[in-house]
Amino acid sequence: MDAIQKTLLQQVSDLHEVPKGAYSIRINGRLDSKGSSENIEIVTKDNLPGIDIYVKPGTKNESVHIPVIIAQTGIKELVYNDFHIGEDSDIVIVAGCGIHNSGDQTSEHSGIHRFFLEKNARVKYVEKHYGEGEGTGERIMNPTTEVTLGEGAYLEMETTQIRGIDNTIRVTKGTVGKDASFIVREKILTHGKQFAETGFDVKLEGENSSTHVVSRSVAQDESRQLFRSHIDGDNLCEGRSECDAIIMDSAVVSAIPEINANHPDASLVHEAAIGRIAGEQLIKLMTLGLTQKEAEEQIINGFLK
Repeated sequence: MDAIQKTLLQQVSDLHEVPKGAYSIRINGRLDSKGSSENIEIVTKDNLPGIDIYVKPGTKNESVHIPVIIAQTGIKELVYNDFHIGEDSDIVIVAGCGIHNSGDQTSEHSGIHRFFLEKNARVKYVEKHYGEGEGTGERIMNPTTEVTLGEGAYLEMETTQIRGIDNTIRVTKGTVGKDASFIVREKILTHGKQFAETGFDVKLEGENSSTHVVSRSVAQDESRQLFRSHIDGDNLCEGRSECDAIIMDSAVVSAIPEINANHPDASLVHEAAIGRIAGEQLIKLMTLGLTQKEAEEQIINGFLK
């Protein structure tokens, strides 16, 4: 990898070199390298671009890294990755995509990730998106995540997109079984004329199923953000959706929540808050010697931490 590719790799996966254990690294529209471990097998798909990840039942304290790097202008790709997580396993999956675009053509990565968790399986899934480059070509990412949770399964999903991505449509769907939980934490910052749309659609089908979706975002300059959430409670269940956004300059933020209780024992809540940085917060930090811009940056960094 060259210096730009190494920088992108570090930004999206905190890696400085090829990791130990199971991994798959995709560079400029092609599979660059991959490796399996004793308990986690990564197989290249025959009929579609992408991979299948198979985790043996009972696998504990292992990780999978599957970063994607695009460092050439004009590359557009759609990748399909399927995760088959065995019963009673407990692993961490680190994904993400970094785009460096120094040209005048659009560079785009779209990924469809499907998760199938068997009984009592646990996964922490971390996904980071990052863009850079001095070119005029757009940097576009459209991630789709589809989750199916078996009895007692647990999936915690952390997604981060901080600057650099011109346009994104982020879709997350979940079907949650008996005693299973689906947790999502999203952080987004847009600036310039960027656009970010987030769509959550969760079905709580099993008894004692639950979900908690949290989106924190900052919209600066003339950027636009749209947050949609849809939770169906079809059984004895608990669901909560939260949207908390800071709006600055001439930005626009919209939140469209929907919760449907289709069972008398479904407990569903939605909370949304959109507003400017509180004036007293700025004044307090500025009395400590910070400029207004420095104070705003401190508040934003703490909000998105």
